[in-house]
Order: sequence, then C-alpha cells, then structure tokens
Amino acid sequence: MIARHVFRAASPLQHSVRHYASEHAPSGPRKMNRWVKYGGGVFGVIFVTFGIIRASTTPPENPAKAQADWEEARRKYKAMKKGESEVKPANKTFTGGDQGWVDLKLDSVEEINHNTKKFRFALPDKDDVSGLQIASALLTKYKGPEMEKPVIRPYTPTSDEDARGHIDLVVKRYPNGPMSEHLHSMEPPQRLDFKGPIPKYPWEANKHDHIALVSGGTGITPMYQLCRAIFNNPNDKTKVTLIFGNVSEDDILLKKEFEDLENTYPQRFRAFYMLDKPPEGWTKGTGYINQDLLKMVLPEPKVENIKIFVCGPPGLYKAISGMKKSPQDQGELTGILKEMGYSKDQVYKF
Repeated sequence: MIARHVFRAASPLQHSVRHYASEHAPSGPRKMNRWVKYGGGVFGVIFVTFGIIRASTTPPENPAKAQADWEEARRKYKAMKKGESEVKPANKTFTGGDQGWVDLKLDSVEEINHNTKKFRFALPDKDDVSGLQIASALLTKYKGPEMEKPVIRPYTPTSDEDARGHIDLVVKRYPNGPMSEHLHSMEPPQRLDFKGPIPKYPWEANKHDHIALVSGGTGITPMYQLCRAIFNNPNDKTKVTLIFGNVSEDDILLKKEFEDLENTYPQRFRAFYMLDKPPEGWTKGTGYINQDLLKMVLPEPKVENIKIFVCGPPGLYKAISGMKKSPQDQGELTGILKEMGYSKDQVYKF
C-alpha cells in the first residue's frame, strides 16, 4: 500500500485548500461587557474569567471533567456578557430512560436549499438545554391520520449541546420519506414528539489521535456534532479528516461551518468533497467516494489510536463499511475499509 498522510497535498483531486502559517489557538473572551447589571456582577465576571483560563490551561488529567468544566465556564461567561448577575441552572429537557415522549413546539423554519430546511424547536423553558451528550441523537415520532403505526426516525441536532431554549434539526426531504415529508410540511407553532437522548459513540477529549469522518448527504449531522465537541474544547487536540459525498454543490450541508474550521485549524482539520454532478469550474473531487481517495487521505490502518466514522445513505454504508445489523449491533466490517486493511474496532457506523 502506498504510504500516505492526510495532511500532504492531494494533487490528483485538485483540492484547493487555504494554508496558513500557524494554527490559531482558541482563546478566551476578547471583551467583557463594560457594565454589569446587578451588584456582585464584577465578582461573577472574575470567577467566570478564571474558570475559562483554568479550563484552557490546566492539563487534562481527566478529559471528560475538563470538557465539562470548559462548557460550564462558557455558559457562565455568555450569561455575564448579557448582563445577567446570576447563571440560572440549566435543566435538561431529555433525560432518557423511562422519560417517554416530549412534544416540542416548532418555533421557526429556514430554507437551506431546494430540498433541505432547518427547523428550530423550542424547549419547554428558555433556560433549558437539550441534555444530549457527544455523540447522541433524538428520536422523532409522527402518526398521520391514515397511518396504522407511527413513524419513528432518529435525528442529530446541529445546535450546540449547551444552547439554551431550543434545538435545531437540519432535514433533507426524501421522496416517500414519511418523516422528512411531514417535517417539511410543518409550520410554526405545530408540535412534534421527541425522545432521547439515544447514546451513540461516547466521546472524550483526545480519545483518539486522529479521526476520519466518511459521510454522505444528511449523514453529516453526527459528524458535525463530533467536530463541535472537539474544536470547542481547547484541551482536545484530535486531528480530523472529513470526506463528504453529495449529488451537487448545493447539497453540501454545513459547508460554511466546515470552511471556518479549515481556516481556523489548518493543521488539524481537512475536508474533501466529492460531487456526482459537479458544476462547471469545480476543482475538487467528482464521482462517488472511492478507494483511491480514501487511500490518499485516510490515516494508515497500522497507525495506532485512530477511528473512522461512517454515516450516510445505505449505498454509502454498503460500499464503504457494510451495514449495521441493528442500532446495537455494528455488524461485520466489509467494503472498501475492509479491503484497505482496517479492523472492525477501528470503524464506527452511526
């Protein structure tokens, strides 16, 4: 097998990637609000600032605790910037177990492209958070008047886990897809049933040295959830390679967000795009995600402490890794990754 490294130039694919002299390290807040709304706020600002500095400089002896401390410091700082003297405790809307279904009100709808919309659902209280962990998803449920049984589908929110008062879903409409068609027909203030969180792959800072995300279509949402967790945490130094296949350029979801990551962390994040129907002048990859591309950009199978995540339509799973047997059973590793020498333990199928 030809030796390769994800961060070498990929000239056969003519990837145009902006390069920077050095990586910009995440920094703490640039500016505090000049005035604090209530007495005692100055001490709160000092506490929050200290919490952020400590979270960003203390060696992560306990990565999970370090990440939790950092997220809590971020929440407190955001509240102080808004002039709040105290940070209200964040109740979790979804607690799992035997909680049952929670119906949420649709707050707004934003059209992203010809077949994709972003739906913002309001949580029960404006100070609530979703309760999702990294990585996890939510179930949605809908039963139409002519349906014998309800339709249940999983979705991974694209909003931050510490976002208060709402969750966002980015949903592509598929022909004869009962849940996606129902969502695309919804208007505020209609409601939808949710349940979760449904745990997927438990993540903690620096769990792997290098991860690769092989995705197609709306399979990008759990990959984006992982990226947010990694690059929002200054203690996490994981390298990330994204391989994202779509039909057309308009179908590339969250492209701006990934471009921002590429610009900010050029030594740690790289993205490779493949299009079935590229526009005129497209200089990146064309066709399906194939073995030639993966040989060029993935870390070697023999490299220690790597993980490859796969998520997308059935055709992508069959070609790249093989299908899961069930939500709890990853099934056997087959397809291109098996042919390239990766082991079952090195691959996770969302």
